[in-house]
Amino acid sequence: MPIFEYKALTADGATKKGIVDADSPKDARTLLRRQQLMVTTIKAARSAKGASVSATLRKLQGVDKPNKKRNEQVAGITRQMASLLGSGIPLAESLRALIDQAPDQQLESVFRDIRERVTQGMSLGDALGLHPAYFTPLYCSMVKAGEASGNLDQILLKLSHFLQSQARMRNKVGAAMIYPMIMVAVGAIVIAVLMTFVVPKITQMLKTQDKELPMLTEILMGVSDFMVKYWWLLCLGVAALSMMWNWIIQTDRGRLAWDKFKLKIPVFGDLMIKQSVARFAKTLSTLLRSGVAAVQSIRVTKETLDNRLLQNSLQTVHDQLLEGSDISTPLRASGVFPPMVSYMVAVGEQAGNLEDVLEQIGETYDEEVELATTKLTSVIEPLVIVVLAGIVALIILAIVLPLMELQKIT
Repeated sequence: MPIFEYKALTADGATKKGIVDADSPKDARTLLRRQQLMVTTIKAARSAKGASVSATLRKLQGVDKPNKKRNEQVAGITRQMASLLGSGIPLAESLRALIDQAPDQQLESVFRDIRERVTQGMSLGDALGLHPAYFTPLYCSMVKAGEASGNLDQILLKLSHFLQSQARMRNKVGAAMIYPMIMVAVGAIVIAVLMTFVVPKITQMLKTQDKELPMLTEILMGVSDFMVKYWWLLCLGVAALSMMWNWIIQTDRGRLAWDKFKLKIPVFGDLMIKQSVARFAKTLSTLLRSGVAAVQSIRVTKETLDNRLLQNSLQTVHDQLLEGSDISTPLRASGVFPPMVSYMVAVGEQAGNLEDVLEQIGETYDEEVELATTKLTSVIEPLVIVVLAGIVALIILAIVLPLMELQKIT
């Protein structure tokens, strides 16, 4: 379908630019008039598919994971699509409505491409899979299951609830870490200012006294002189270490070693395990309820976890499931997931209500994540305060000691 670029005036007199797909300029004007837009200029795009659409899609090529902003956009638009389909509106018309309500040009271009492919005969799940910057394998698998079962609107509604609950859980953990991170950043700035501006001026005065200085003061002066003279070397070293670290964690062995270490960190490791278990249980439950096969559900769930050790454990579950095993046995043998999880999964498999059991596990561990987050912040905040206060106290002590000695002499 041809694409037209337009300029129009809104009801309040503001200028609006955009693109619209229609069979002819007349149809495009009619469509825009229904949106209460007064068209001033309209012209065909440079190609049948629309140059601006193609350019926007090219920008997204190579992006294989959604970010926080895209996740929020997809969660909102998924609920809208579920409502439209549930009201009996055909898929093509629902996609057209989503195009009109898209929050930005990128998402508008993505849905124009999806609508074009769907009208040409491609399934919605396959069309969504061509845009991994917005739609994850989990999302596409659930949509395909919904199309196969004929209850796409219900699947999309479940999917929107799932995406919003996952976003809330991530936001809770992220919000809990904001305050400690701000404290660390402010403390680092204060210490850097003291060491590069305040301490050199005071120590310069102490050097003129030609007196023996305490060891702590000598160390402080040496560190301060190094930071003033070789600050560029420090920056270069930090950049080099950062590049080396990124290279290490990009390798399979390095990433696996780092992920194993993270799970062993007191308090923080416990939080990571509980958060991953909650995500695993809720994701697997949602997929199974949507009619996705168990083997495919395990494979998709594995991709939602951000820890290589946990991913390897689920890969083992997947492989043994193909050989005829159940889920609980390899899950228990992995030694990574808590024993209660594998026990409850075994009970769910035997009783035939695995989806309900997994949902219960997810809700339980969601509560555990909240408690662990509170515990983590209660430990980190005083620890950061004590460490920063200790460093500042050492700097002040190193300055005050020689001044007190000079006062005694005078």
